[in-house]
Amino acid sequence: MSVANLKTESSSPLGIPIFKSPQTVTLRFLSLPDIQDFMEWATDNEVTKSLMWNSYSTRSEAKNFFKQVVEKHPWFKAICLGEKVIGSITLDKGKGAHECKAELGYIVARKYWGQGHATEAVRLAVQSGFKDLEVERIEAFVDPENKGSQRVLEKNGFTQEGLLRNCVIQKG
Repeated sequence: MSVANLKTESSSPLGIPIFKSPQTVTLRFLSLPDIQDFMEWATDNEVTKSLMWNSYSTRSEAKNFFKQVVEKHPWFKAICLGEKVIGSITLDKGKGAHECKAELGYIVARKYWGQGHATEAVRLAVQSGFKDLEVERIEAFVDPENKGSQRVLEKNGFTQEGLLRNCVIQKG
């Protein structure tokens, strides 16, 4: 697992380049009416293979996830392309000695990969995340084999700080 980070002092205003998607990418809170779009990426094993959770197999499981996690999360957003929800993005603020930072996570439906949408979503999340969460650092943990995700972070000014070996048990 690689660690990448972005600090406020390395940028002004955040120093993050703006990437334009053919359609405008926006972020809004993810909600239960989005479950059909959610199922498009959350049931795809290729999309979820680098994540800590297994793909969902039923709408009932997904609905439970919305009620137990999404609705209670303070920064869990839908990545939208026009009106279509194509993925989700989260920022988790640290607690205690770690409250100065937040961890970024994101997922995009496979048919939208390679089109700049994840790059734009991360830019928007970072831009509002520093302000919304009042943090000094936003970091992301990336599977070393997920080159596309690494590139999304690099395009947004993140730098790789290291490689964490045997750091987590993933789907095991």
